[in-house]
Amino acid sequence: MFAEERQQLIVGLISVSGRASVTDLAERFSITTETVRRDLAALEATGSVRRVHGGAVSPDRFSTAEESVLERTVQRQPEKIRIAEAALALIPQGLAGSILIDAGSTTEALAELLSARTAATAAAASPAAASGADVELVVITHSLPIAVKLSGEPGIALHLLGGKVRGITQAAVGQSTVEAARRIRPDIAFIGTNGIHAAFGLSTPDPEEAAVKAAFVQSARRIVVLADSSKLDAETLVQFASLKDLDTVITDRKPSQALAAALADAGVEVVVA
Repeated sequence: MFAEERQQLIVGLISVSGRASVTDLAERFSITTETVRRDLAALEATGSVRRVHGGAVSPDRFSTAEESVLERTVQRQPEKIRIAEAALALIPQGLAGSILIDAGSTTEALAELLSARTAATAAAASPAAASGADVELVVITHSLPIAVKLSGEPGIALHLLGGKVRGITQAAVGQSTVEAARRIRPDIAFIGTNGIHAAFGLSTPDPEEAAVKAAFVQSARRIVVLADSSKLDAETLVQFASLKDLDTVITDRKPSQALAAALADAGVEVVVA
């Protein structure tokens, strides 16, 4: 195989999975690691990939890169819906309790499913039962899109945390949001992330978003992370939690060997939806 042909295949692999390691590429193409590094150097020079420790990633995966919540909502929709369905199953029906839903496109999919389930339950209930029902699920969020989806739903007591709203994520951030998060103790927090890495843990590009997410992780009794497979093995600028802070990770693809081992060592349950 010519070097140019191999390099095109490497670019294709990285564009699909988001990253590739030197050792995996060497094994896949039956070449030395030195040859792989020369290929990656040539590809980086043309802007086709970006080299990182141990391999390479897509050129758009910079530590501060961040898409708007509207852009992310239309990406990987089938995977996000499967993840959201698995998360919804963790929320008992007909029982009082409290959950926190973090900002994000996958958590927004969870809010949509929760809204639909709540509406269907209310429609199926008899008028007498509906009029006498006083059991409500407390839902806490700092996300404006999620609040809109859940506002006014029967059986949901919505609590919106205030603060300065970031336009790109439509989520409240800042010291007032962090302080409000520290004063609550929800039963389950459903957390979004831009990256989940074996060594670096969970991360997000913006320091203010990271501060709010860290407060959520420290406040809730149970932490469930919703992360589609594009977030696996990724590192962004600011860490907000370690793997040991987590209880469950729901994703759409089996994690890499290194990440799976790190999650197992941390005692984290992995659900592949």
